Amino acid sequence: MDQNIVIVGDWGGSRLRLWLRQGKSVIHRRDGPGVTALTDSPEKTFLDLVGDWREARPAYAILCGMVGSRMGWIEAPYAPCPATAAEVAARTVALEAEGLPVRIVPGLSGVNPLGGPDVMRGEETQVFGALSLDAGLRSGRHLLVLPGTHNKWVVVEDGRIAAFLTAPIGETFALLKAHSTLSAGGGSLAEGSASGFALGLARIAEHGAQRLTHLMFETRARQLVDAMSPADAMGFLSGLLIGADVAAARDWFGAMPAATVIGDGALATLYVQALAAAGVTASVVDGDAAVLAGLSTIARHQEASS
Repeated sequence: MDQNIVIVGDWGGSRLRLWLRQGKSVIHRRDGPGVTALTDSPEKTFLDLVGDWREARPAYAILCGMVGSRMGWIEAPYAPCPATAAEVAARTVALEAEGLPVRIVPGLSGVNPLGGPDVMRGEETQVFGALSLDAGLRSGRHLLVLPGTHNKWVVVEDGRIAAFLTAPIGETFALLKAHSTLSAGGGSLAEGSASGFALGLARIAEHGAQRLTHLMFETRARQLVDAMSPADAMGFLSGLLIGADVAAARDWFGAMPAATVIGDGALATLYVQALAAAGVTASVVDGDAAVLAGLSTIARHQEASS
C-alpha cells in the first residue's frame, strides 16, 4: 500500500462524494448515491465506485457523514459537543472492505441553544476543514453556517466546536415546493427569482421571524391576488425561510458582525445575501475544499495518536 495515496469521502443522506488523493493533490473524483438512495449495500456501492482506484494501492479510506449513522455502513457513535478535531478523530470507527482499511468519522451530539438535543454528521468535518483553511477562525469566537437540507449554525471557540443548532430549511422548502398549495400553478417546477427572494427577505425584516408561518401564506395569496409569477413565488418562499433562519440564529447566538458560510453554488450565495440584509458580513469557504481539508485534519490526528 502507498501511504501517500488515500480515498476520502463525504457520504451524506442525499449524495456521495469520493476523491482519490495523492498527498495534497486530487487525482480523481466520483459521485454516487446518498445513504437514503442506496439500492445495494453501502460496502458494495463503495467498492463498485472505487474499483479501479484500488490499483493505485491506497493506504486506507476515510469517510464522514451519514455513512456512520444507523442507516449507513456501520454506526459510529456521536462524539459529545463541545469537541476538537482530535477528540472526534479519537472516536473514529474502523472496518475493512475486501482488505482496504476504512475509517468512519463520527458526528457530534449535544444540547442546542434552545435546550433540546441536536446532532450532526459530516458538517463537523467541514467545520474543522474551514479552520484548517482559514487561520483566522482558529482563535476567538466565530459563527459558521452550513446551508443544506438540514441547515447547521455552529459556534467555534478557539478551534473547538462549542455549540450548534439545526434548522431543516432545505427540507422544508423542498416539501412545500413539491407538496403544498403554496406552489400551485407551476411553482413546483419553477426556479426561484432574485426579485422574489429579495421581497421575502424584506417581509421577514419588516415583521420578524416569529411571523414566518403567517407570511408563508402570502406565497399563495400573492399569486391569486397580485398575479405573482411562479418563479417570484418560489423565490419569495425561499427568502422567507432563509431570512427567518438568519434572523432567529442571530437571536439565539447573539449579534455577530461577521459569519462564515461553508458551501457552494446558489444556496451559499443566498445565505450571504440574507446575512448581508441582516447586517452580517459573510465570507465563503468552498464546501468540497472544507471536506477535503477536514478529513485530512482528522486523519493527521489519528496518525499522530497511533
